[in-house]
Amino acid sequence: MRIAVLGTAMVGRAIAGRLSALGHDVVVGTRDVERTLGHTEDRPGIVSFARWQQAHPAVQLTTLADAGAQGEVIVNATHGAASLNALEATGATNLAGKVLLDIGNPLDVSQGMPPRLTVANTDSLGEQIQRAYPEARVVKSLNTMHAEIMVDPGRLPGHHNVFVAGEDAEAKETVKSLLGEFGWPDEAIIDLGGIKAARAVEMYGELLFAVAAATGTFHFNIGITRK
Repeated sequence: MRIAVLGTAMVGRAIAGRLSALGHDVVVGTRDVERTLGHTEDRPGIVSFARWQQAHPAVQLTTLADAGAQGEVIVNATHGAASLNALEATGATNLAGKVLLDIGNPLDVSQGMPPRLTVANTDSLGEQIQRAYPEARVVKSLNTMHAEIMVDPGRLPGHHNVFVAGEDAEAKETVKSLLGEFGWPDEAIIDLGGIKAARAVEMYGELLFAVAAATGTFHFNIGITRK
């Protein structure tokens, strides 16, 4: 499958690298290819994209618009506060009719950590994307955990869950299939219904950062226990 991953940070890299390893034809979209590749210095805890790409030579880096044109499935792995602008640069025509897996969280870190949500309660980033691009088939998923767990749930012991939300049943099945390739068993995937449920999983971000602060790690996830 041809998959376009929008975003070059930790989440985008994790998704793109795993999909490529699984045999998918993956391109990564960025606003400015030369600028992205021009940052050659590593930062604490993260290598430069240029160095990362050397380890993933099958993953092509291109513009957002070119990535959108090439992808059969689009993955929004951009910073949530910039997602709508990134999708605008990708182009409505390139999104129309395609499954758009939205992993973004609408976080505002301008006042430090923990971040605040830029939208909550009565709206969500997932809904905003669906309204802005009504011909796209938006599915919210994977935004409730660390990037390493998204693509390798076996990193954590025991039962834990991943959620999907969206209006298009076929699009959700496509996303569930990709989740299965990542290693998520069917019983771990909980379908929350329509895209309005994106509000719930995005607002979990407050608890996510609170738990991380209390435990000193992001290597945890939600596990739903039920009879």
